[in-house]
Amino acid sequence: MLADADNLVQRVAARIRSRFAEEASGHDWHHIHRVWRLARKIAVAEGARLDVVELAALVHDIADWKFHGGDDAIGPREAERLLREEGAGNDLVEPVVEIVATISFKGAGVRQPMRTLEGQCVQDADRLDAIGAIGIARCFAYGGHAGRLMYDPEVPPVLHATADAYKAAKGTSVNHFYEKLFLLKDRMNTATGRLLAQERHQFMASFVERFLEEWNGDEGSAHHGPAVLVEASSDASGGNELRSSGSRS
Repeated sequence: MLADADNLVQRVAARIRSRFAEEASGHDWHHIHRVWRLARKIAVAEGARLDVVELAALVHDIADWKFHGGDDAIGPREAERLLREEGAGNDLVEPVVEIVATISFKGAGVRQPMRTLEGQCVQDADRLDAIGAIGIARCFAYGGHAGRLMYDPEVPPVLHATADAYKAAKGTSVNHFYEKLFLLKDRMNTATGRLLAQERHQFMASFVERFLEEWNGDEGSAHHGPAVLVEASSDASGGNELRSSGSRS
């Protein structure tokens, strides 16, 4: 990376760190820093343009719609404003803003392809930080922040067909695993992202299985083999139920 671009990245990082240092919903500076680090790793492996990847990773959560009344436009707008204030030219601003506008998950039934390799690297990094041990912690941190119940067996998960339905959802934190987090492994864009997602996904599946065992008073039951992923499946009435994807060995 050229020295000028590296200086720009460091200036943007300093501003983002100051802005998000006290954020407590799981979308804090440490999340952004992990995504920055992961995106850089993926970009190197995949041969992506590093300056665009680093800047997009740093500003990807600058104004998340979840904290701005569902407004999808505020994130790209704020990203462009900050980058231009720091002297970035169109060759950086335009691809970064496009990534910020496209990065968010918008529902199980919504596909929004990321057009550029640089965007794919950043999106994979962001989604990797949503799964595994860190993803579990962030899920419950955000759920508490948003006033959501941890779990309610009478509230089924919903595989949202539209972005509006996903934004309006008020489901439990455990439901969020079925509605989004368990889907991310198969939505990774890059070979590097897919490889990194495997173990995180399995750890997360094992956690939720154990959570449900303890919730139902079934812990300690003898079983062998890998954890069985419990999935959300649509029933005939259009609702969803939790079911096992396989049988215990």
